[in-house]
Amino acid sequence: MMTTIKRLIATALIPCMAFAGVPLTAQAAMVSTEQAMVTPAGDAHRDHVSAFFTRADVQTALQAQGVNANDAIERVKAMSDVEVAQLADRVDQAPAGAGVVGILFTVFLVLLVTDILGLTSVFPFTRSIR
Repeated sequence: MMTTIKRLIATALIPCMAFAGVPLTAQAAMVSTEQAMVTPAGDAHRDHVSAFFTRADVQTALQAQGVNANDAIERVKAMSDVEVAQLADRVDQAPAGAGVVGILFTVFLVLLVTDILGLTSVFPFTRSIR
């Protein structure tokens, strides 16, 4: 039994040790600042925010504030990926009622945990750990 296990291990280690000495190649190239700053996620956030600024109600609100929508879109294109991601998060939270689902889910989780801990008795489908 022990000799078969040793043979299996030796059979697996022989190719591993043979390929361990094979040199790996690497390639290097110059990367411009523009290429380094642009990521696919940043492009998606920029598209999301730009689509938000092209909505008619948003454009009227911007014009009421004295801002041209095209200027706002150009400024979004000039932002860094981190700034655009933060702005996209704010755009997602902007519609009325969007945060209600998150608040309700949080309240449900708090009540569920307190029910399991035995501090409350809200849900009949839980059992207390006490």
